[in-house]
Amino acid sequence: MVKLEANSVEQQVTAFLQSKGIDVDCNNIETCHTLSRRNDAKTAVIMRFLNRKHKTALLKQGRKLKGSNVYLNEHLTKRNADIARKARYMKKQRKIQTTWTTNCKVFIKLNGTPEEAKVLVIRNIEELDKYQRSS
Repeated sequence: MVKLEANSVEQQVTAFLQSKGIDVDCNNIETCHTLSRRNDAKTAVIMRFLNRKHKTALLKQGRKLKGSNVYLNEHLTKRNADIARKARYMKKQRKIQTTWTTNCKVFIKLNGTPEEAKVLVIRNIEELDKYQRSS
């Protein structure tokens, strides 16, 4: 019975994504289930894929969901989630040009001319501190 529920969630998610023009290969989904949340107003679904390429391709198509209140995100460790949160805050403060995550790594792009605006992988939150002070 549990397997039927899992298949039902997987079918609902893939049908929704396909209706938004997002290509999903059901053969690459390892597992798909809802996450229990304290607030029942929002339902979260987690999907695990058999290969990284399919996950990356799916995340790149996430822009097609704009305005639908549905988001595609990587599942980051607490450490990387904290780094990404601080980097987003620094972007709002205009301390850095932009930030993003790919393959569970946090990237930032520094401010400045194209020659100065280097892209860096941030591995710990202390690395961000030196860019927090600069403007």
